[in-house]
Amino acid sequence: MKIIKPSYEILTPISDGGIKELQHIEKIGRVCYKSEDRITDDGESAKKFVKMLISNGHEAMIEHSSLSVKFVVDRGVSHELVRHRIASFAQESTRYCNYSKDKFGNEITVILPCFFDTGMGVLSNSLVYQEWKLACECAEERYFNLLKMGATPQQARTVLPNSLKTEITITANYREWRNFFKLRTAEASHPQMREVTIPLLKELKTLIPIIFDDIEVKNE
Repeated sequence: MKIIKPSYEILTPISDGGIKELQHIEKIGRVCYKSEDRITDDGESAKKFVKMLISNGHEAMIEHSSLSVKFVVDRGVSHELVRHRIASFAQESTRYCNYSKDKFGNEITVILPCFFDTGMGVLSNSLVYQEWKLACECAEERYFNLLKMGATPQQARTVLPNSLKTEITITANYREWRNFFKLRTAEASHPQMREVTIPLLKELKTLIPIIFDDIEVKNE
């Protein structure tokens, strides 16, 4: 059994400073105001225009640009991710993936819960951590036993743990991503969710600040 930390990967290329994305939004948004004559080639008008849209709450215009992100998280976190309905999802399927095969390393992979990670190393001596690890190993053993007995992956998956690693790609427009971060980086959000959403938001703030700079995170 392999234990890994959660992660994410931004799949959509973003231009320098997000200028091309902002220009796309500006070109569409200015139709509402019939102010296309104010568009400038250097992208400065796009920055000001999109910033104005967001500050005025006219975020429908930023729905015209989207972003895809792949998350590597446990099944529990993925169940929360798919609650965001205005998005498209593609997720690793335990119905079809047979983790006894070579391409999976003949083992299951689980996500290390952040509760057991101090930042200075895993609390490997913790009795709670050892019990969690043992539970996952027992689930892996039973899963492989079921496969050997002729069960299909779809049948055997019923014993897999909530900590099982899954990969899920989310595509959503920028308005939905803003709403996503406001909800999923909040203090009340699940700690394992914040573990991936806060670093992702920070990276997006550097890549396309006009869209995300105003979203604040408390008690990181």
